Amino acid sequence: MCGIIGIFNHPEASNLAYLGLYAMQHRGQESAGIIATDGKQFTSHKGMGLVADVFPEETIAKLRGTRAIGHVRYSTTGSSSLENAQPFMINYSLGTLAIAHNGNLVNAEETKKELVYRGSIFQSSMDSEVIMHLVACSREPKLIGRLADALKQVKGAFSIVFMNENELIAARDPQAIRPLVLGKLKDTWIVASESCAFDLLEAEYVREIAPGEILTISERGIKSYFPFPAAKPTHCVFEYIYFARPDSVVFGETVYDVRVRLGRQLAREHPVDADMVIPIPDSGTPAALGYAKETGIPFDLGLIRNHYVGRTFIEPRSSIRHFGVKIKLNAIRSILKDKRVIVVDDSIVRGTTSRKIIKMIRAAGAREVHVRISSPPTDYPCYYGIDTPTRKELIASSHTVEDIRRYITADSLGYISIAGLKQVVNCRECFCDACFSGRYPISFPGLEQPAQPSLF
Repeated sequence: MCGIIGIFNHPEASNLAYLGLYAMQHRGQESAGIIATDGKQFTSHKGMGLVADVFPEETIAKLRGTRAIGHVRYSTTGSSSLENAQPFMINYSLGTLAIAHNGNLVNAEETKKELVYRGSIFQSSMDSEVIMHLVACSREPKLIGRLADALKQVKGAFSIVFMNENELIAARDPQAIRPLVLGKLKDTWIVASESCAFDLLEAEYVREIAPGEILTISERGIKSYFPFPAAKPTHCVFEYIYFARPDSVVFGETVYDVRVRLGRQLAREHPVDADMVIPIPDSGTPAALGYAKETGIPFDLGLIRNHYVGRTFIEPRSSIRHFGVKIKLNAIRSILKDKRVIVVDDSIVRGTTSRKIIKMIRAAGAREVHVRISSPPTDYPCYYGIDTPTRKELIASSHTVEDIRRYITADSLGYISIAGLKQVVNCRECFCDACFSGRYPISFPGLEQPAQPSLF
């Protein structure tokens, strides 16, 4: 997941980077970091925890310069530790280079082994560091050539911002799995994972970084390079379902609008007679609104979320994940008592959280609890930047919908179909649905592909 930002040509570049990371805090809560430069000196600060905790005002003031890159992290490759916090930088033959990376490289381990054999020394367990070693080892005379050379050797998802003494550089993998967008604030250029960062900074959304594009931003202006062979875009559809903020424009559409349409489609596929529709807040709220609009059943807030508790799904420690439900959510007895309730959520991963929530709703007096999920069953793990469990931990991989219904103790359970999901996103561009279908767009050794074709 992770969130990245780059700022070019602003006297308070580090402060803008801080605000942009604050807007994208939902993309990672383990660590945060910013590197700033005035073109000569580079200053860096990173730490474990939330953006506001890592960057007090006096720390931001020390990060001087007109250019900055920033990162919020949750770990997929590499442990949750300060040594793996980003951004990080290297000194090499062409000067200094800093990186902030969102995504996951599926060939990182084998590439790392080759680099170590050739003499490279790694300081972290992040796959992002592999890219920097490849850049440093490249024989290309210019940085743009080295970046292209390095990125051609890795496979997987990468949305990246680089920064050296003179340029801010954005790069996106040819299949554009993770989002990356370009914005502008007067004479300042901004690159970010999501457009919600632009809204906070009052910047203009310009466009997406194109699939396979390397975009350089310097005092000479901006220039695009397309060094990779053309590939079919396979955007992560789970960005629409869960990860991105509802007010962001991702893959050309406002996330909120897509989620409302998912709820409408879910209602068409799985109607049920009930007294009210309630969401599992917050990511289930737009889909629940769509379900209510489509059916005419009243929408209400039967569960209240404590917003001072993080998103348990992206916490790295399972002890927090399993204990967090009662701290995170509370049922309103006066609304739920004696009611037939439709509960709308974005996904069921292990099923343990859903089971606890339904138990809470029944304890508040609900007469019936019908669960509707605005994604298909999550049957396969993600290898492109989402910290999903192994397949054996995913309840849908070994249980039928009826099995899951009984386990979570719902009166009924319905998931949106893959065909319905495809219809909702209009499939103007293709999406990766590997977590539902098992059809992975980027293969690697040891990956087992199922026989059935993906509808995307």
